Amino acid sequence: MDQAAAWAAPDNEPVRLKIAGMDCGNCALTIESSLRQLPGVETASVSFTTETLEVSGDVSIDAIAARLRELGYRIARTADVAPLPLPEHRGFKGFLRFLMEQPPLRRGLMVAAVVLGSIALIPALNLEPVAGMPVLTLVFGAAVLVAGAPIFVKGLRSLVFAHRVTIDLLMAIAAFGAIGIGATGEAITVILLFMLGEALEAYSAERARDSLRSLMSLQPPTATVLATHAGAHDHEIKKPVEEVGIGDRVLVRPAERIPVDGQVIKGVSSVNQAPVTGEDIPVLKAVGDEVMAGTVNGEAAIEVRVTQLASEGTIARIAKLVEQAQAQRSPAERFIDRFARYYTPAVVAMAILVALVPVLVFGGAFLDTADGTRGWLYRGLTLLIIACPCALVISIPVTVVSGLTRLAQLGVLVKSGALLDRLADVRTIAFDKTGTLTRGKPIVTSMSTGECGHEATQYYECAPCDAAVFAAASVERASEHPVAHAIVSAAGGRANGHIALAKDVIAHPGKGVSGILDDGARVTVGSRDLFTQAEEGWDSVAQLADAARSDGETIMYVSHNDKVIGYIGVQDEIREGSAGALAELATMNPPIRTVMLTGDNAESAARVASRISGIHEVRAGLLPADKLAGIEALHSKDTAVAMVGDGINDAPALARADIGIAMGSSGTAQAMETADVVLMQDNLSHVPLALRVARKSRAVIKQNIVLSLALKLVFLALAIPGLATLWMAVLADVGATLLVTLNGMRLLRQR
Repeated sequence: MDQAAAWAAPDNEPVRLKIAGMDCGNCALTIESSLRQLPGVETASVSFTTETLEVSGDVSIDAIAARLRELGYRIARTADVAPLPLPEHRGFKGFLRFLMEQPPLRRGLMVAAVVLGSIALIPALNLEPVAGMPVLTLVFGAAVLVAGAPIFVKGLRSLVFAHRVTIDLLMAIAAFGAIGIGATGEAITVILLFMLGEALEAYSAERARDSLRSLMSLQPPTATVLATHAGAHDHEIKKPVEEVGIGDRVLVRPAERIPVDGQVIKGVSSVNQAPVTGEDIPVLKAVGDEVMAGTVNGEAAIEVRVTQLASEGTIARIAKLVEQAQAQRSPAERFIDRFARYYTPAVVAMAILVALVPVLVFGGAFLDTADGTRGWLYRGLTLLIIACPCALVISIPVTVVSGLTRLAQLGVLVKSGALLDRLADVRTIAFDKTGTLTRGKPIVTSMSTGECGHEATQYYECAPCDAAVFAAASVERASEHPVAHAIVSAAGGRANGHIALAKDVIAHPGKGVSGILDDGARVTVGSRDLFTQAEEGWDSVAQLADAARSDGETIMYVSHNDKVIGYIGVQDEIREGSAGALAELATMNPPIRTVMLTGDNAESAARVASRISGIHEVRAGLLPADKLAGIEALHSKDTAVAMVGDGINDAPALARADIGIAMGSSGTAQAMETADVVLMQDNLSHVPLALRVARKSRAVIKQNIVLSLALKLVFLALAIPGLATLWMAVLADVGATLLVTLNGMRLLRQR
C-alpha cells in the first residue's frame, strides 16, 4: 500500500484518493454507500468524472483499500493517474483504441465471435442434442456465463458490501431469467449490448476527463535552465519542470511554451496568454513583467527568473481548482443520487409485481406461450433492464464538468458545480468601480498651455505642451501618487523628449509637488489649492481648464518660475470591455440589473456611470461595511446576487454575495482562493459569458433528465403489454446514456 499511503492527507484532513476500475456513474454511488458503512467513516464522496474519492473520519487507508477490493475496484497507481496524451482518445482511431483497451469488451468480442461462428457451423454439422438440449442453446448459455461472469460478480459484490441493487445485478437476473425460459439468444445479446454500452459510457467519461488533462498538458514537461560556472558563459541544462527551483533562470525560445511562472529578466517579446486566460491578443512582455506557465512565447527569446515551483504555479492551481470543482456535486446531482437510491429498488419491486400479480390474480401466462405471446416473467425481466438509472446518474456530472472545464479554458474559474448552478440564478450584479469597471490607473486625457493651436479638451502633441509635460514629469518622477505615474507615463510616450530628475523636490500632501530643474527653474505641479491664483498666467489657464473639469477630469496645474504655463487633465481609464459587458447583461433573457457600489464620491461615480452607461443604480461614498450592507439590501429569496470586485478591498461584499467574482489579476493565488469565480483575464465580458454557460448548463441538465425519464416511460409502456424485448431495453438504455452524455458535452464547444 505504498502508493495508497502517498495519497494520504494530514491528520484531521479528509483523505483524497484516485480510484481505478469505475466504468459507470452507478459505480460512484456504490462505493460511497459501501464506504459509509465502514466503522469510523463520517463522510464519503466519490466523483465518477474525476475518479476521485474523499473520505473523512477515523478510518485507515488499508481499510478503505480492502473495501474497494471487495467491491472490485482499487486505489490507482501513479501510472493510472498520469495524464495521457490527448490524441489517444481523439478521432475514430482513438475511439477504437480506447474500446480495445477495455478487458471486458475484448472478452465480449471474443465471445461474440464464438457465438457467430456457432450460429454458422452448428446447424450445418447437425449435432445431436446434449442432455435433451440443443447444442446451440448450450453454447449460448456458456457464452452468457463467460461474458457475463464479471458483471454478475460485480452485481453480487454491490449487493453484499454496499446493500445496493445495481444495473449489474439487474443484468444478471435478466440474463439468468432469459436462460431459464429458453431465450438464450436474447440473454447473450443482452450481455453483449450491455458490455458495449459500458465501454461507450467509459469512453464518454474519459473524453470529459481529457478536458481537465488539457489544462495540465499546457505546462511543458521540461525547461531549459541556464547555469553558470566560475568565469564561464551560461550553458543550458534540460530539466523536468518538477526539478526547477525558485530563482533559477530559464531560457524560453520563440514559439515555445513558458514552462514555469516567473519574471522576465532579459529580452522583450509578445506572449500569447490565450491558453491560460482566454485572452486573444498577445501581450508584450519586457524586463520586470510577470509571465505564466503554459503561455506561448512570441517572436524573441526571453530569459525568465522562476518565482513559483511548478507544483504551485498558475497551471497547477487552475487544474487543482477545476478538479475540486468537478468533484463537488451540484444540487441537481445530489437530488438525482438520492432519487436513484430509491428509484432502482422501487422498479425492481414493480418488476416482481408485474411478473407475479397477473399470474396469481388474473391467471395470466407466467412463461411465453406457443403462439409467441410474451409471458409475464419475460415482461418483468424487460422491466428490470428498463430500471437502470445510468442515463440519469451520468447526465448531470458530465454536463457540469463540461461547463466548468470550458469556462476554465476561456479564462473563467468557477469553484464548484453548486456555484455554477447558483450562477444561473443571478439576476442582480453589483460592480466595484475602481479596478473593476475602471482600470484604477489614471491616464492623461487632455492638456493645454494657452499657446497651443488645438482645443483645450483634446490631447495633442505640440511644442508648448511638450515643454509643460516634461517639466511636470521631472518633479513627479519622485512621487508614487497614481496621478504622478500618469503624467510621467504621458511624458515618456512623447517623441524627442527628456525627463530630467528635479532636485530639492518637496511634496505638498493632498495638493501637489514642486522641485528645481537643472537650469535652476522652479516647477510646481498640483491642484488649485496649491496656487494663490494670483500667479502670472493663472486666469487664462484656469479658463482653459474649466472645460476639462466639466468632463470630470482631475486638473493639475503646472507653473514654471511662478508662472502658470498650463494644465494637465487626468482621468481613471475605463476598463476595455466594461461598456460592452454591461450592454450584453442588459440584453440577456431574463435581463440582469446592474448596480455600482463605490467608495468614491457621488460626482466621480456618476461621471463613470455616464461614460459606461447600462448601470441601473449608483451607490457612492461607501465604506467596506456599507458595501456589505448594500449587498444585503439587494438580496432576494428567489434570485441570486453577484458581486464583482478586485478580491481584496471588496472582500466583505464578495463574501456576502451569493456569487463573489474577483478580477484575477492574471491569476494571483489570493484572488483564486477568496472568490467563487475568478476572471483570469480581468475581462468583464467574461461575466455574461459565465452567466450564459451557467444558464445553458442548467437547460441541458433539464433536457437530459426529461430525455432519460421519457425514454424509460416509453419502454415501460411497451414492456408491460409485452411489446418490448430484452435486447431492445438494453439498446434503449445504452442509447439514452450516450445521448445525454453527448448532449452534456456540447458545452465543451461553447464559444
